[in-house]
Amino acid sequence: MKLSHSKFSVPVLVFLLVIAGLVGQGKGTTCGTSFFSALIQMIPCRAAVAPFSPIPPSEACCNAVRTLGQPCLCVLVNGPPISGVDRNMAMLLPEKCTTNFDPCEMEK
Repeated sequence: MKLSHSKFSVPVLVFLLVIAGLVGQGKGTTCGTSFFSALIQMIPCRAAVAPFSPIPPSEACCNAVRTLGQPCLCVLVNGPPISGVDRNMAMLLPEKCTTNFDPCEMEK
C-alpha cells in the first residue's frame, strides 16, 4: 500500500507540534488544556487586557483566571501573539484578581 502525501501534511504536523509544545510549558506543572481552549476560557478578560485599557478585570474574568490556573495562563502569555491583547497586562491578572499564583516569566 502506497501512502500519499497531502500538500497540507507537513504544515499541519508542524502546527500540532507547536501547540503540543505550548501546552507542555510551565514550571512544575503543565497546562491540562489546549492553547485554544485556554484562550476561549479567557474571553471574559478581553477588556481588561486590551492595550492601554483602564478597565479592571471583572469577577467573571477573575473566576476564569482562577479556574484556568497559573500554568495555562503562562502558556497564553508566552504563546503566539494574540491580537488585541497586551501581554504585560495579561501577566498582571493574577495580582489584580488576588490569586496565589507565582508570576509568569515572559519568554523572549
